[in-house]
Amino acid sequence: MTQTIAEPVKSGAAPGRHANTTLVVLFLSLGGLAFAVLQSLVAPALPVIAREFQVDTGEISWILTAYLLSASVLTPILGRLGDMVGKRRVLLAVLVLLAAGTLLAALAPNLTVLILARTLQGAAGAIMPLSIGIVRDVLPPEKVSVTVGGLSAIFGIGAGVGIVAAGPIVDHLSWHWLFWFPLVIVMIALVGAIFGVPESTSRTPGRLDLLGAGILSVSLVSILLAISDGDDWGWTSAKTLGLLGFGLVALVVFVLVELRMAEPLINMRLLTKRGVWTADLVALILGFAMFGSFLLIPILLQLPTALGYGFGKTVSEAGFYLLPTTLMMLVFGPLAGFLDRKYGPKIPLVVGAVAVVAAFALPAVGHGEIWQILASGCLTGMGIGLSFASMSNAIIAAVPAANTGEATSVNAIARSVGSSIGTAVIAAVIASETGPRGIPSDAAFTKGFWICAAVAALAVLASLLVPSSRRRA
Repeated sequence: MTQTIAEPVKSGAAPGRHANTTLVVLFLSLGGLAFAVLQSLVAPALPVIAREFQVDTGEISWILTAYLLSASVLTPILGRLGDMVGKRRVLLAVLVLLAAGTLLAALAPNLTVLILARTLQGAAGAIMPLSIGIVRDVLPPEKVSVTVGGLSAIFGIGAGVGIVAAGPIVDHLSWHWLFWFPLVIVMIALVGAIFGVPESTSRTPGRLDLLGAGILSVSLVSILLAISDGDDWGWTSAKTLGLLGFGLVALVVFVLVELRMAEPLINMRLLTKRGVWTADLVALILGFAMFGSFLLIPILLQLPTALGYGFGKTVSEAGFYLLPTTLMMLVFGPLAGFLDRKYGPKIPLVVGAVAVVAAFALPAVGHGEIWQILASGCLTGMGIGLSFASMSNAIIAAVPAANTGEATSVNAIARSVGSSIGTAVIAAVIASETGPRGIPSDAAFTKGFWICAAVAALAVLASLLVPSSRRRA
């Protein structure tokens, strides 16, 4: 059956006429910030939580796995619903789920409840595509690229803030406060969205593809579960390879089913557009690199100086060394929007990918001096800030407004899958180079940095394939 890309259905006021665009962007940014912070905030605190609940590493890792799986499965479903019934309406529901999950996590008496809470929080993965869709529908066209750049940077910034803030919070309060603080941000974003964010005017009428949603959910859960737990199960074990193979087969089945659907969950014609599939490929690759950095740098900084390659920093001090990364994302995300408005998304995307390669090549060559770590962090922030913003703008340039949600949802999934793969691979590299005392060797970090640099080089090649045209769909 032949698919068509739906034309937007207009309803309500003209974009931007009755909305305070500054407040709209502020409230959307707060929602995105809360989601991104919660994604990384618990990672440094996992050993503390494991000790309190008296569980092992495999069990405690489900705090991260549940969040990632939920986000990957629900993001395309909620993004499509936003295109169908209204992005603001779905955004409000997502923020309510995020608030409920965060409150439940703050009060969690055991690991089971905490994992359930993290699953609820993962629904907020849809905030990014919904926010980009609202911005595209509500703001004047000349403000869209810069605003999308800022929103995209928020997700990288939030992940960095989470790593930075976790140490001081756990050291001076308790791990429960890792959720109380973000809950305040979520509530402000929710109230702001209720009173300050207008409903978008572009709709794609239709029905939700429940069959496609079910097959995609099975595929993503299988693949990400194999990646997340492959290090514990063994990468060549029957369980890991079986789940991975089953997930990939289910993904092929999903594509075949979607091609035959009159109203698919994800319109496969969108993914054949060069501006879309290249942006998704870059998202997958840079998701790997970004979370590789968040794993390698803190561990290296906290190793004892007596080893000759550690820096002897506390958890809190190590977090502060990631501040340059966060600040550079804050600067270069909006800058990518300005560059996109003048030159299109390709130039900032290529520059960003090259900066990420340099960010890992530098410490791969030498990481014995603190300036090398700081310079690497600055380059990482610059590259991620430029690239994440440019990916979103490349997709906006390629698809009609009515399909923004589903197209950017796939991009968010690609970034999540890349992050999961990057975390698993770098963790496996560190584990393979760890001695009997539980201390990684210097070679582990050199190897890890080179792997991230090589993977990021693929992002440079992919970004060169992005269309140069600045024409909007």
